[in-house]
Amino acid sequence: MSTSRVAVVTGAARGIGAATALRLARDGHAVAVLDLDESACAGTVSAVEEAGGKAIGVGVDVSRSDQVTAAVERVAAELGAPTILVNNAGIIRDNLLFKMTEEDWDAVLGVHLRGAFLMSKACQTFMTQENFGRIVNLSSSSALGNRGQANYSAAKAGMQGFTKTLAIELGRFGVTANAVAPGFIQTDMTAATAERVGVPFEDFIAGAAQQIPVGRVGQPDDIAATISFLCSEEAGFVSGQVIYVAGGPLD
Repeated sequence: MSTSRVAVVTGAARGIGAATALRLARDGHAVAVLDLDESACAGTVSAVEEAGGKAIGVGVDVSRSDQVTAAVERVAAELGAPTILVNNAGIIRDNLLFKMTEEDWDAVLGVHLRGAFLMSKACQTFMTQENFGRIVNLSSSSALGNRGQANYSAAKAGMQGFTKTLAIELGRFGVTANAVAPGFIQTDMTAATAERVGVPFEDFIAGAAQQIPVGRVGQPDDIAATISFLCSEEAGFVSGQVIYVAGGPLD
């Protein structure tokens, strides 16, 4: 039986974040459901509670240090010391390089990279005090490059370097840091990508599945399951790794 801990999942109102919050709750952890709009967290919180778990919703812009500090302090006060952190919050502002604005570049790197930095910095204080911690950062297969996603690709590649450095710095305190890099996952974000390229989502999914060795696209639960392992007691000797969850090998 694993020890019950306090987990924080950012971007947890829907998609991969919501699936991860529910999975970690089923693993026995209390879960702080963080998202930009606190009211949007209600559905995930209810799902956790209906499954017999404990959760709170917290509104936070992870790119704002003052909001991150306040959010993590609230989690510690209401649930206890957060020793599991899943940095999942993310946005897309896709465009080809010559049309990409500075604002769209800054916004994407701000949420993904600055957000992961601020959240990890705030939570590691509790982790090092408890001599236990699990940090999982969401990267992406787009870290290898993807047309129209210079900002997103750069952010997701940056998450991998950030993860490896956290693993080196925090390992002596019983804290592991790993990254999960999803391939094509059926979420609102991939639906937005389909809309951007002008392809019906059903056709977009079918086309993607043909390119994936296992013959299907991924679901949020596929990613949540991998995150669950990396957050477990048993994963204490796995750190600094990037795990591609993409239905096949990626170059």
